[in-house]
Amino acid sequence: MPEARVPHSSGGSASALHLLAPKWRMALHRMRQNKRGDFRRSFVISLLAMAFWAASFSIAFKLLRYFKSAEDIGTVLATKVLAMILMAFGSILLLSNVVAALSNFFLARDLDQIAAAPVKRWSLYFARLAETALHSSWMVALLLLPILSAYGAAYHANVMFVAFALAVMSAFLLIPAALGASVTLLLVNIFPARRTRDLLSVITALSVAGLVLLFRAARPERLVKPEGFKNFTDFIAALDTPSSLWLPSEWVSEALMGWLDGGRIWQPLAQLWAVAIVLVLVGGLLHAQYWQRGFSQAQEGAQRTPTLSRTRPMLDRLLAWLSPTRRELVLKELRVFARDSTQWSQLIMLGVLLVVYVANVRYLPLNGDGMTALLRNVIPFLNLALAGFVLASVAARFVFPSVSLEGRSLWLLRSSPLAMHDLLWAKFWTGAVPLLLVALALVGATNALLQVQSFVNVVSLLAIVALVFPLTALALAYGTYYPRFDSENAAQIPTSFGGLLFMMTAIVLIGVVAYGTGRPAARWVVAEHFGRERDPMAMVLPFVLTAAVCVATTIAPMVMAKKRLSAIELG
Repeated sequence: MPEARVPHSSGGSASALHLLAPKWRMALHRMRQNKRGDFRRSFVISLLAMAFWAASFSIAFKLLRYFKSAEDIGTVLATKVLAMILMAFGSILLLSNVVAALSNFFLARDLDQIAAAPVKRWSLYFARLAETALHSSWMVALLLLPILSAYGAAYHANVMFVAFALAVMSAFLLIPAALGASVTLLLVNIFPARRTRDLLSVITALSVAGLVLLFRAARPERLVKPEGFKNFTDFIAALDTPSSLWLPSEWVSEALMGWLDGGRIWQPLAQLWAVAIVLVLVGGLLHAQYWQRGFSQAQEGAQRTPTLSRTRPMLDRLLAWLSPTRRELVLKELRVFARDSTQWSQLIMLGVLLVVYVANVRYLPLNGDGMTALLRNVIPFLNLALAGFVLASVAARFVFPSVSLEGRSLWLLRSSPLAMHDLLWAKFWTGAVPLLLVALALVGATNALLQVQSFVNVVSLLAIVALVFPLTALALAYGTYYPRFDSENAAQIPTSFGGLLFMMTAIVLIGVVAYGTGRPAARWVVAEHFGRERDPMAMVLPFVLTAAVCVATTIAPMVMAKKRLSAIELG
């Protein structure tokens, strides 16, 4: 599809709305291409979305009702939990916006035409800021929707709470977008040209420091260690005190709970919008002054593509068991990944998140005996679901776009004597092996920190390994059925209908595996702890059924993906 030319306003300069218009028209065009297919897709995704939101709403609502039953600390706990959820989402939003801003402001393919057009810097800034905020925030907004609805229902809020929550959350989502765009601009200008790797290394270091500081500022271990306080009054005071007065997540929780429970609302709302407006204006001034120079340097850096020449001998030895065709296909996948800085940079960000996640396991108060020892051996089965969700997110980001990234070159592969089976399996193993290493490191490290017994360690490791292969196959199959060959940015591909459908399917699969392996294993641990009679055969059937589900959801998607890839017509 040819690049859309930037339309001009009457004043000779394109506005932000004009710059966003081609993206909007492309989205409408995709929706109109196949009305019948879109109707079926919309119907399926609506059912899945409603089921997911209903489950999230039910869990959050029951938890909040339980909190409200505690008269002295119910509202305080609800406020603290909301603040911690928002802080976690805020850190994810900041990292996501930094990476998305690097792509949208400096590495997008249409920027060379826009830079040569009579476009005002402020118009370009507002257009790209809106695009960055949308791509980075839509999933977080969807996840927050059932949680905030549960808060409103639990506290019997009226219709005006919807408008107030929208005003609060708009500012909350705008702050990390404006801050991430400004940070990226400064880093691009500070670093010399042809140094994209160093730039992303600095972003990684800042991310590590920021995430650790944010998480430790909340001190979540206080919620489960009341014995560390002199009396109940000190415990309540500690919970009621904001973790950090300068965090937007604290202002959001204070404003929303103030509306629901009769507290302050206008001061935290004013703080949110004041910070958001200041950050947007400062970011606009910085971009008007330094964007041209940063864009020029980023383009020079983009011309230098890392190669695998230094590691080629080692890779040849590692892949010697593969046929020459499959070995070259695997190396091709690695080259494509290494050449795209927006791809491997997000892998670095993922590593930061995993390190912070594992490091904070040691703060859990599970060093005692008795019931504490029991909890220490049951928590890994709950951690299995969280680790599975992490793997699904990684698969959606790196495996799902792999077919789309072939672009127009796919017709060369289709016209060659290469079997589509070999191409798909090369993509499968290129994605499955890194996912397997992440899974083993994540679950193995948390189990080691918790000092679980050998039985729990083996079951949780086998369960997470069993999840890797079907998640990879599903991501590859959905990416084959819903490709986006014309996408300008690999980070935008998982935000499509297919990406959302994959995540919902993955959540169902994770729930099946976590329940099928965790429930019988946890019952065995509980029976052992209390000295009850244990029946090893009670675990055989759930384990076998779970293994069968994993095998079926690995083979069937790969077979379907092969048929689909062979039938794809490239216009």
